[in-house]
Formats: sequence, structure tokens, C-alpha cells
Amino acid sequence: MKASIDQIFDLSKAALLRHGADEFPATEVARAVARAEALGNVICGLYYLESYCLQLRSGRVKGQVAPVVTHPRAAAVSVDAGFGFAQPAFARALPQAVAAARECGVATLAVAHAHTCTSLGYFTEQIAAHGLIGVGFTNASPVVAPPGGTKAVIGTNPIAMTVPGDGKPRLHFDFSTSAVALGKITMAKAAGQKIPLGWAVDSDGQPTTDPEAALKGALVSAGGYKGWGFGLMAEVMAACLTGSVNSLDVKGLKLPDGPPHDLGQFYILLDPGTHTAAFADRFERLANAVAEQEGTRIPGADRTIRTEVEVPDALWQLVTDLAG
Repeated sequence: MKASIDQIFDLSKAALLRHGADEFPATEVARAVARAEALGNVICGLYYLESYCLQLRSGRVKGQVAPVVTHPRAAAVSVDAGFGFAQPAFARALPQAVAAARECGVATLAVAHAHTCTSLGYFTEQIAAHGLIGVGFTNASPVVAPPGGTKAVIGTNPIAMTVPGDGKPRLHFDFSTSAVALGKITMAKAAGQKIPLGWAVDSDGQPTTDPEAALKGALVSAGGYKGWGFGLMAEVMAACLTGSVNSLDVKGLKLPDGPPHDLGQFYILLDPGTHTAAFADRFERLANAVAEQEGTRIPGADRTIRTEVEVPDALWQLVTDLAG
């Protein structure tokens, strides 16, 4: 069926409220779900709502905690999510981080002890909406093995960056440092489809096209050692700098019960005019060079924002049931 983004927001919020979230967390998480659907990011949209609701009921995520924001240094803002959702914690801390970046030219925002943030780019685009460059890092449950290894050590550990423009981003990317997001493998398994070689290895470290074998084995890093390095960088930023857990200590993100995720996210906010007045000119030079080549593009510069999307009937029924 077709559903409007407003309908998706309303039903998502109703489902979260019904399963134990307070008004503010429910609103912020529902906004993220609706935004993901509007951008076609189905893995981070309604597909995740059931997990949120089940974990609210089990207590794996706290839906009634108030994030605590601190300002340890002039250009540093921290927020303790208290084992609650990342979205309301970020929303509480963002105004102080933006103010610090405008004052100092650059600022950092550390989100600690949070539930999975799901779509990291959702947060960097909010930073860019204030005219600042946003760079973000987070980690996740261990699903990626070192190159040549067989045992998962880090998560998909995404990196995101959004560069502000006039009313829309000049550049926006959000990708896992693994060869593929874990959700694509779970979705392939559910659909009875094979996965491409190069996404994962089985428990013996052999490349596989079987999603079930991949889930019993490990994902591989994008670009081999290069992607592995970026994944380790995200681990350092998200876990070590925030005091949240290592990927090694996180159970499956969608398991209905168990210990809280306790994950961290780390953001860098940069004022593009701090060091030069030529930022826009230099970026335009880059963008024009890309545009001259047919079939190429700057990531995220011309995203389609949908106001209505198609939702599988079974998923819509599930969402309706969750909302009561």
C-alpha cells in the first residue's frame, strides 16, 4: 500500500508510546523513522520499528529517561543517553554543540550509553542544517572480522558526512565500513535470496553467497585493509572517546531482550568559514568537475525526499498492530 510520511510518523509515534516511551523520545525516534522512509532508507525505517517496541517492553532500551548534557570544555559537548534512544539524546545536546562550533570554529559532540542510532547520516544532516559540516561515527554489534580472520571484532561501524549548501546539502554520505550493511543480509535471508560474493565469509573464513552462512560467519570490510582501518577509526571515536562499549561487548542489536546496547556516537561540527572565505568556490570547482562527466554525481547532493512511499502490506499491518 501507499502511505504518507506523515502517516508513518504518526503510527510510529503511537507504537512507541504504546510500548512505553515518553512523549519526547517517541517523537524524536518517530521523526527518524519517517525521515528514513522519506529518503528510501528502508532498513532504518519501519523495518526497525518492531525491534524498538519489543526492546522498550523488555527494558533493553529505556523510554523514560532524560538525557544529561554536559559541557566539559569550550568546544566539547557530551550527553549521557542513560541507556535510552540516541535520537532524543542528540536532540538535547545539539543546540549547545552548534553554539560551541560557531564560537570556536569547531566542536565535538559525544553521545554516550545510547541505543543504536540506526541511521548515522540522519544526525549529520541536522548539523548541516545549521550551516556546519557534520562528520559522525558510531559502532555496533560485532559482525566484521579482520582481513584474513574468521572471528568478528568490530561492527559495521558507519561513517557519515554532510556538507551544508543553500537549502540542501552540497554533499551527504552515510555508509558502513563493512562491505555491506548487516540489514541487507538479513533481508536477503528473509527473502530467500543469495548475496553477492565479497560481502561476507562463513564460519571457516571462506567467501559465501549464502546469507545464513554469512550470519553464522562474519562480514568483511569494504576495500579490505582500507575499510578495516576506517572501521577501527570509527570504533575508537565511538567507543573509546565516549566511554561506551566496544563492539565486542554488544549483543545482537535487534534481540528483543538482554543488556542495553550502551553504544556511543561521536560527531565533529566544523564551521566551513573558519579558515577561509573560499570554501564555497572550492567546492563548486569540485562539483563542476564531477558534473562534467556523464553518469557521475556528488553523493547526496540531489536526493529525492518523498512525501509518500510504498510499504509492503505485511509490514504495514505489523506497524498498525504495534500502534494498536
